[in-house]
Amino acid sequence: MTPLRIAIVGYGSAGQAAALLLSRDGHAVSVFERVPSPGPVGAGFLLQPTGLQVLWKMGLLEQVLRHGAPVRRLYGDTPCGRAVMDMRYAGLDERLYGVGLQRGALFSLLDNAWAGRAQSLLAGHEIVSVDAQAGLLQDRDGRTHGPFDLVVVADGAASLLRGHVDTPRIDRPYPWGALWCLLPAGDWAHVDELRQRYVGARRMIGLLPVGGCPADPTRRLSFFWSLRTDRFADWEAQGLAPWREELHRLWPEAEAVFGGIADAAQLARARYRDTLMRRWHGGRVVLIGDAAHAMSPQLGQGVNMALMDADALAGALRTQPPAQALAVFQRERRAHVWIYQLWSRWLTPLFQSDGDLAAQLRDISFLPMGRVQPGRGQMLRVLTGTQRGVFGTLPLEPAFLEAMAAASSTPGAVQAAAPA
Repeated sequence: MTPLRIAIVGYGSAGQAAALLLSRDGHAVSVFERVPSPGPVGAGFLLQPTGLQVLWKMGLLEQVLRHGAPVRRLYGDTPCGRAVMDMRYAGLDERLYGVGLQRGALFSLLDNAWAGRAQSLLAGHEIVSVDAQAGLLQDRDGRTHGPFDLVVVADGAASLLRGHVDTPRIDRPYPWGALWCLLPAGDWAHVDELRQRYVGARRMIGLLPVGGCPADPTRRLSFFWSLRTDRFADWEAQGLAPWREELHRLWPEAEAVFGGIADAAQLARARYRDTLMRRWHGGRVVLIGDAAHAMSPQLGQGVNMALMDADALAGALRTQPPAQALAVFQRERRAHVWIYQLWSRWLTPLFQSDGDLAAQLRDISFLPMGRVQPGRGQMLRVLTGTQRGVFGTLPLEPAFLEAMAAASSTPGAVQAAAPA
């Protein structure tokens, strides 16, 4: 393997993972990040076994489990107590579970693990253009950087650069977004469950245990409230009181948790995009993460896909020259991602839309489908990130599964099982 001079645009999860893996392989990596002081954006998320396997390969699984919260069940119901969804990881494999994690925790773990950060992270450099053939970057101030042997575009769902690789087949914002924040877990009873409450498809509320952070060990829940993006301003103008009343009416059992919301400023606004690219690479440029395949958060796979992209790209570059490696990377990852893009477009209107009939069909069908085969296995593979194609399965490494089982039964046992 010939060491390459590599530029990475963006220092979110995809960019961080790529910087760490490619640097460890001996490449000269420079990361260009738009904001002057990079940090996490978002409240919390659910790491699936696929993403956890990448972190295990990095030697970070023990730290992730120390700060995160194991999640073994996804349960959703209506205010009247009617169960809509009930999925347990053990239904697929007793060794499997997810991990709820604060974005700040993952950011810190990846940031601290990258030994070259101080010299190679160029913060406050917004890259606005890339010459794919020459490997040159241009920033907002007109400065040119490069040439680079490879440019990895990881600038997120609202990427400024994906169009320099190819014209997207689809690139549009979703009409629905979310309000979100982190709240102290307190004595919340469902410590290992993602809990959601649905009112048709117009209301979706969620509470996900996400553990603590290296700088703040307080155990927290990631809260979200589904809302159309064109109603963000109206929601804020109405004030917090009527919304708090509605929240209490829809989910009174969680009132103690919701008591932590005292100001509308606590709640950030999230917007999402749907992007479908014909190609993920061109010339010396490759797209990874949301820059390549942004989708709604309904399946909760964004960070997991970003980690898998970085791992697959690094793996391809270990065995192939850059041009061939990019083709191998795209082929491998698209074979996994496309079914999730399809599921995302199909499922999102069932949970975030004005469609009453769609929500009624969801309420009637989802629970029975999840109790019998083949629906049960299909739904669990989609949840865990291990669905490949329509009926296939993405295999997880036996040593990783052993590490997950060991960590579940004996905290601190992960590191001995991690790969060299």
